[in-house]
Parts: sequence; structure tokens; C-alpha cells
Amino acid sequence: MFNSICTFPLPSDLLAQAIHPTSPLLALGLASGHVQIVRLPALPLDSSPESRAEASSTNGHSRVETTWRTRRHKAGCRSLAFTLDGSRLFSAGADGIVKVATTETGEVTGKIAIPSDRDLDGISDSPNLLHVLSPQTLLLATDNSAVHIYDLRTDSTIQGARPQQTHHPHDDYISSLTALSPSETSTSGFSRQWFSTGGSTVAVTDVRKGIVFQGENLGEELLSGTAIGNRFIAGGEKGAVRMWEGGIKGLMGGINKKTAIQRGESLDVMCQMWEDSPGDDVIAVGLGDGSVKIVQLGAKRINVLDSVKHDEVEGVVTLGLEPGGRMISGGGSIVKIWEKETADDLDEEADRADSDRDDGRNGTESADSQSDSTEEEERRPKRKKRKRNKGKTKGGTNHIMAFKGMD
Repeated sequence: MFNSICTFPLPSDLLAQAIHPTSPLLALGLASGHVQIVRLPALPLDSSPESRAEASSTNGHSRVETTWRTRRHKAGCRSLAFTLDGSRLFSAGADGIVKVATTETGEVTGKIAIPSDRDLDGISDSPNLLHVLSPQTLLLATDNSAVHIYDLRTDSTIQGARPQQTHHPHDDYISSLTALSPSETSTSGFSRQWFSTGGSTVAVTDVRKGIVFQGENLGEELLSGTAIGNRFIAGGEKGAVRMWEGGIKGLMGGINKKTAIQRGESLDVMCQMWEDSPGDDVIAVGLGDGSVKIVQLGAKRINVLDSVKHDEVEGVVTLGLEPGGRMISGGGSIVKIWEKETADDLDEEADRADSDRDDGRNGTESADSQSDSTEEEERRPKRKKRKRNKGKTKGGTNHIMAFKGMD
């Protein structure tokens, strides 16, 4: 279903990524404290393999290019988030600082110092997740289970800004945060609510009303989550996906479908992919063993459609779908870009399979047939067999930063 088309090496381990909402830009946060933005090759209007190959050799975008890179934090960069229009980038570091910079140049225009937790006797806190809920609202989740709400309208530079509100929807650090779709009565068109996982619970919080729902202990640590329409999905440390249907009322009912994706492996990150048909949503789930599972959330069953390998050693820590439809996975010191197989790709695979079957049949000719053709073959010049070096260069090494048709 997905083919890896690029492996992008990093100078240190990846902790966070953010995908630009409209442009082929990817922001990366590293354990060294560096933040960098890279530009992905633009997709041609015609998505056929021939068009992609031609575009790669003529448009000058055949490689991943670094737009800017800087050591933004004194400790690891733990989270990144673009504004909804993509003009600015927020970064949160383990040094307890959130910075906002222009996307184009990387110039810092403001800072936020993470407030100490008053509910925990002033214990210092570290940022864990960033999410821009609307042009006016920034959410900042922390290790001590706090969600700070910042009003971006109060100060355009947010220099020294204090949170407008703070909530504690969980008893442990917040592992995921997903904005819910705006209500039908919304006049702004932006969401006021979000779904979160933390510790062993799920929750829904509202900008105005505060905590709307806090779930009961589910008996395992929840490491990832997302929300699609009236569905809430969470991934746990034991390898199972849980799904609640029916919106917040269904969440309050407590009944969830639970399906093992891979027993014993943590489901560390997930993201929405697409809708196969009404009621059949598809998500991608990154696991601790370095694999990515493509999972269909059906009305009756949860099925694994495909599995690809990001890395043999390192787990998947970031996952997303960019505007062009390419999946981006990160973990360890590499980022991989994946492309969904097209009908042309599937036809090519089918042709190879047919060719292999024909070769097999030709290899089992009768002894009489082989004898009849022996003299004729001896008179013909010998042809060298070609070995299919799938994904390797002539020297035998794997392509780095190389796309199909772009060598």
C-alpha cells in the first residue's frame, strides 16, 4: 500500500515533527535542541510514474533541501506546531521555553517561559505537546499533566505571556492531543474542544467550559490517540487500539472496541489518513518496534491493512500525512517519506508476478522439448542474467535522500 521513496538522515535523534498545512515543508525538532525546516520535492500535477520521473529531472526539486537550521533550545526540542496559516512555528524545549519564529526565516519573535505548577507546590514543569487550536488559541501540555491555554490575541509577540487558563484533565503526562471538529453552531469555524490521552485515561476539554469529560482508569498506559468525526481512538502500551463511537456521549458511555494490533508492542503515535468509505476511516499507527501499521476502523471490525518498516532498531516517534498525500514517519536519527501505491504501481507488480510465473513454467519444460532446442541455443550468443537490485545503487548501498526516478 505504501512504498518508501526517501530516507532522510539527521545529525541527532528526532523528538518532534510538524507538517506545514499548505506547503511541502517539514519542521523537525532534535534531541540536540536544534530545529530545522526542510522542503520536500513538489509533486507534479500528473501523478503517473513517468511524470514524476520527468519532473524530478527538470524542476530542480529532486532532493530534500534544508531551508534553515538553528540550535533553538539548550535541551531537546520536544514539540513543534505551525500556526493554521503556516506563517509561524512554535517550538517547545526541555529547557522549559517555548519560542515562536517566522516559518520563512526562522527568526524568533517571541518566547514563553513554562509556568511552574501551582497545584504541585511550584514544581518546575517541562513542555510536552503544542497544538494551535485556532488563530487565537495555543495549547501547551506538560509532563505534570497541565494544559495551559494561551490567548494569542493579547500580545502579538507573546513575550512573557501568561496562560489564560490551566486545566489538569489527566493524572499523568499528556501523550496526545487532537482538536475536535467545530460544532454546527460555530460561527468562527474553529474548534473549541480537544480530545486527549494521558496516563491511563482519556478526556475532552473545552476552551470555555473546561474539562467536559474525564474517563476512568483503563488499566494500561495510553501512549497515542486521535479523533475522527464522532470516533475517538487511543493506542496503548500493550499493543491494542481502543475505539469509542457516538461522539462525547459514546465516550461517556464507556463502551469501546478493543483490538490487538501487535501484542506486546507499544502504539506510540497515530494519525488520521483517509476515509475508505462512509464509516470506514483509516489511520496510521507507529509502534515501538519500528513498524507502521495502516489500520482500517470499520463499523464492525478494526483491521490491519498493511505494515511497513520505518527502522529495524528504533521505534516510530512521529507520524503524519502531508498535503500531497505522502506519509512521513520519524524515529531514531532518520525520517522516511512514503508514497501510496498507485494503480500503475500495482499493475507493474502484477506484470512482474506474471513474468515470474512464466519463467517458472518455462523452467519445467519436458526433456524432449529441451533436447530439441539445445543445438539452436548453442548457436545463439549467451545473454547475461540481470539481477534486480531493488532499492540499491551500483555499489550495493542503500539510496539516501533518493526518490524513485530521481537518481
